[in-house]
Amino acid sequence: MDCVFCRIVNKEIPAAVVYEDEEVMAFKDINPQAPVHILIIPKQHLTSIMDLDDSNSDVVKKIIKVAQNLARENNIDKKGFRVVVNTGNDGGQTVHHLHFHLLGGRFMTWPPG
Repeated sequence: MDCVFCRIVNKEIPAAVVYEDEEVMAFKDINPQAPVHILIIPKQHLTSIMDLDDSNSDVVKKIIKVAQNLARENNIDKKGFRVVVNTGNDGGQTVHHLHFHLLGGRFMTWPPG
């Protein structure tokens, strides 16, 4: 498998890592769409939210906690932020490894696209 996010987890590709533990990694997006744009991923390769089940879904709770902490650290927790998960090609998912976008630092319009 040649997954760019798995390669980042394995330290084969450099990334601006802002958080890491045994299960989760967070790093700055290389093409930011907002002043704060951080990707939060499970270290285990899961293609999308469609791969979540009872055996692995606890990682989502961990990712949300990481998003909360990163929002506080980046001072976007008070004014607001967006957490986005794209799923599949029609959903705009370009890297097929489950990832959550934490976006903030500007007003977010709706609909997004």
